Amino acid sequence: MRLQHINIHPTLKGYIEKIWVFENNGRVSHDDLKLIVPNGLIKLTIPFRNGNIGKNDVCYHISKEHQMTLIGMCDLPAIIDVENDAPSGTIGVEFSPMGAYRFFRLRQNDIKNQIHLLVDVLGKTARDIEEQIANSESIEQKLKILQNFLLSIFIQNNSDLILEYCIRKINSSKGSVSIKQLEKETGYSSRWLNMKFDEKVGISPKNLCSITRFQFYYQALAQRNTGVSLQKDYYNLYYDQAHFTKDFKRFTGLPPMKFEQQVNDFGKIFLRE
Repeated sequence: MRLQHINIHPTLKGYIEKIWVFENNGRVSHDDLKLIVPNGLIKLTIPFRNGNIGKNDVCYHISKEHQMTLIGMCDLPAIIDVENDAPSGTIGVEFSPMGAYRFFRLRQNDIKNQIHLLVDVLGKTARDIEEQIANSESIEQKLKILQNFLLSIFIQNNSDLILEYCIRKINSSKGSVSIKQLEKETGYSSRWLNMKFDEKVGISPKNLCSITRFQFYYQALAQRNTGVSLQKDYYNLYYDQAHFTKDFKRFTGLPPMKFEQQVNDFGKIFLRE
């Protein structure tokens, strides 16, 4: 497996979390879970060699070569694989929670836990970009076309300063900020904030807090760069052990101890940085 992180255009930083290129000689090992856990990021993928298969408890989707695919905000674990046991390559764009609404004019909650072809969302505009990317031989040229396309639609939409403030607060608090605190600091009711998040993020502030909190533990576990007991050290982000275990099983499908015994190298592509 080869993963390359791509420099993001300065204007798009903060709204796009990362851009990457993943290449492999065939299917990921059968021993690998190929499990993608929720990371709070809406994703756009372009398989430029081989197709991709994605599935979760509510959705199954196949993306053929050069079909741009929009993956909505997820709070369910998913399994990803290539369509055929052959060399594969995929470009991925992951939008920050405060970024996707600047690129895609739709109610984000409508695509929650779903996978859609971008042509079904943007129509001819997406089809034209797909053709340009497909007709470009080098990965560098494909990436240039993609970033220019994203920049062109980003600058057409204004920012939502209240939403961005709330998301920054959630990130800086590691998901521990309360909705009451957001109400107090913004002057807006929880009902208004929930409606705003459903429309522009895809999930509620409380749900995003849960994913953000989980990711701090999950990243440390996936990196396995410490000899301390990760479960014990990260309980301070949760009410108690039962709360931690419940969230962990919700986002991975497995209890913590069992998950730690599995191989999930492919899933590390989607670690938040």
